[in-house]
Amino acid sequence: KANSQSGTTIVVAAKALKAGMVLTPADLKTIAWPVPQLPPGAHHDPQEIVGNTVFDPMAQDEPVLSARLSTPQSGGGSGVPVGMRAVSIHLTDSSGVLGLLRGGQRVDVQVVTPHAGTKAEDTEVRTALENLAVLSVMPQPEQSSQGQNLPVVTLLAKPADVDVLAAADSGGRVRLSLRNPLDQTTHSRSSVSLGSVMRGGRVDLAD
Repeated sequence: KANSQSGTTIVVAAKALKAGMVLTPADLKTIAWPVPQLPPGAHHDPQEIVGNTVFDPMAQDEPVLSARLSTPQSGGGSGVPVGMRAVSIHLTDSSGVLGLLRGGQRVDVQVVTPHAGTKAEDTEVRTALENLAVLSVMPQPEQSSQGQNLPVVTLLAKPADVDVLAAADSGGRVRLSLRNPLDQTTHSRSSVSLGSVMRGGRVDLAD
């Protein structure tokens, strides 16, 4: 293990890891990480995850994150820890971000709600949920409940957030913003309308 004065080590794949593999010490190695804090779900020591099962393939030298493994806390190799839920949503306006997404990354969920019969300036946007883990990405379009063919992303959410995601997916347009893996900050946010943006009004983060 190599430590640097300003950082630490992170466990990465020593070779390409396929779904269903049971991890052995030979499948893992550590490399220097430039900052003391690891990304969510990352590990310092390979022994922490030896014996776990890979459910999402990983490339050589890619960090091995808990969200991509079947652990004693996850159910049946699904990667869903006890007390959490996997929820799939259809994305409408995040094609650029979609190309960057991989399992284990963290995102914020924005909901756009155009109101029927009203002016475009009355369209509202709200960051409904923050810092959710991505379980999987399916860029191939799939028909949503609104009849559109859209790409699908599956997120890991708390049970209290499942209905929020379901409502957003069935009645609004959903966007994702990609987070820095070391950024754990969250804010309570109010809705922003297109009209207020065009008028240059002040937007408060907190409700």
